[in-house]
Amino acid sequence: MDGVIKGRLESLRQEMEKEGVDYYLIPTSDFHNSEYVNDYFKAREYFSGFTGSNGSLVVGREMAGLWTDGRYFIQAEKELEGSGITLFRMQEEGVPEIPDFLKEKMQDGQTLGFDGRTVSCLEGRKLEKMLGSGQGENDRKVKIRYDMDLAGRIWAERPQLPSHSVWVLPEEVSGKSAQDKLKEVREKIAQAGAEYLLLSKLDDLMWLLNIRGNDVECNPVALSYGFITPEEMYFFIQPSEVTQELEAYVASNGIVLKPYDEIMTFLENYNYTCDGKLGKALLDEGNVNYALYKMLSGKTCCISGENPTEQLKARKNDTELEHMEEVYRKDSAALIKFIYWLKHNIGKQEITEVSAAEYLDNLRRKLDGFVELSFPTISAYKENAAMMHYEATPGSCKTLAPEGLYLVDSGGQYMGGTTDVTRTVALGEISGEMKKHFTLTAVAMLQLTHAKFLYGCTGRNLDVLARQPLWNIGIDYKCGTGHGIGYILNVHEGPQNIRWRPVSDKKEAILEEGMVVSNEPGVYREGSHGIRTENILVVRRGEKTADGQFMYFDTLTYAPIDREAIDTQYMQPVDIERLNGYHAAVYEKTAPYLTEEERAWLAEVTAPV
Repeated sequence: MDGVIKGRLESLRQEMEKEGVDYYLIPTSDFHNSEYVNDYFKAREYFSGFTGSNGSLVVGREMAGLWTDGRYFIQAEKELEGSGITLFRMQEEGVPEIPDFLKEKMQDGQTLGFDGRTVSCLEGRKLEKMLGSGQGENDRKVKIRYDMDLAGRIWAERPQLPSHSVWVLPEEVSGKSAQDKLKEVREKIAQAGAEYLLLSKLDDLMWLLNIRGNDVECNPVALSYGFITPEEMYFFIQPSEVTQELEAYVASNGIVLKPYDEIMTFLENYNYTCDGKLGKALLDEGNVNYALYKMLSGKTCCISGENPTEQLKARKNDTELEHMEEVYRKDSAALIKFIYWLKHNIGKQEITEVSAAEYLDNLRRKLDGFVELSFPTISAYKENAAMMHYEATPGSCKTLAPEGLYLVDSGGQYMGGTTDVTRTVALGEISGEMKKHFTLTAVAMLQLTHAKFLYGCTGRNLDVLARQPLWNIGIDYKCGTGHGIGYILNVHEGPQNIRWRPVSDKKEAILEEGMVVSNEPGVYREGSHGIRTENILVVRRGEKTADGQFMYFDTLTYAPIDREAIDTQYMQPVDIERLNGYHAAVYEKTAPYLTEEERAWLAEVTAPV
């Protein structure tokens, strides 16, 4: 594979030379800045061999560098080995961000190239400012060409653009009509001082119109754009994805269908006059791509702001939460059945990381309302679990044995919710250090679960509750503690998150009632083990006193925390009380979904410590 990657990079450099391009940028994203993308858009993976969900490749005439975050350091080291590509560990001391790197390396008159459809407006404008303005003392007068899909010239076997039928979500499942959502969004557009909204974030569009698609594995979204005016909603989608059901549905809701590939032409020709004056367009610079921004900003005044859909989507309504609670009980029971099977069969039959994942995936597929997995199951044994997003493959996976720790991170998409849960299981004898790490991870997760906080707090205010037990022994995990969860949508959802490190150019989101967020501290030791315990929480409104409105979390996930890996010497009485209380709830919530033998076992493993 190393030789293949080097050959592809050489072909890319030849095209760069033909075009007079000195550096070429290949990000991970599709035309919508999605976190997970269809195979058609995996140009960065094609040219680097790195398969992680986050990373950007910069290729120069004589160098190549891959930038990725702490979740993927170990994985990237292995996948880049022998390729000649340098790994840049993002947010580590002394590691420059891509714009800073290019500013240092590029000279006046040189050219940076990229496909402007795959670079966000935010990143494109940052590159413009740092490389092309010529106004600052150290600025480089670099030319930027954003009309270059060089991958399309070289990638002969590139997959086709995905196209699958779109389906309509019943209102008894969504809890609110598309018309009501559009009304709320138009009110937010007006409050922002704009008349129009350019919407390209796929999960926001699916939420707004109460539809779902299948253009990205594990993410029920369809490639699309939306343009909202005071009177109309234009929806751009591939004609091959439009069913009779969708056609009738959009017509009844006053939504105008347009072909997906006509978005640029539409923006170029649209009359932006509103009430006799030039209207303003609201757009989210972090999600609208640079090419669309350049077109729109050349035609009308653009206002930068968050998509109003994102905040509205994040606060689940009562119908959504009711469905999610039921889905999580069934999903948790499926995980319990899996752990029961694993504990009773390890050492008696051959079980690999792949076959274990398949067993769990099949348990989910049997559940009522199952649509698909919410992400490929992470099934990782021993040192493989130290790679946070490890994916086992046939032929190169480990065989499980009655010893050590096994980590499984998994979830499903259902007609009623999106699930995500991680448990680490002791398959037999484990070291004292592993027990210490496992126990403190459980303590950390439960400590955040029991947080009581004033309204106005963001995830950054709470993150230390999960990290403190691990920080106390000099351990940290190189990722956030929590991310938002979609509703029959993306397993990673904003704007809410729980992390201590601020995200550049991103406003911190207040934790609002109805938001759903993960809680997943962990310990990762390269070459040894990985531990993660993840539950999903709902933000609730608590008591209001003279000092303000208090908030708290409710738990959606109910699966046992392996007591065989617990060492109570690392727990305070309050920690033991929390663990016992959680385990009592696990039995109560999931026992009705289990067989008699499984219930008896669950009663044993959730008994008080």
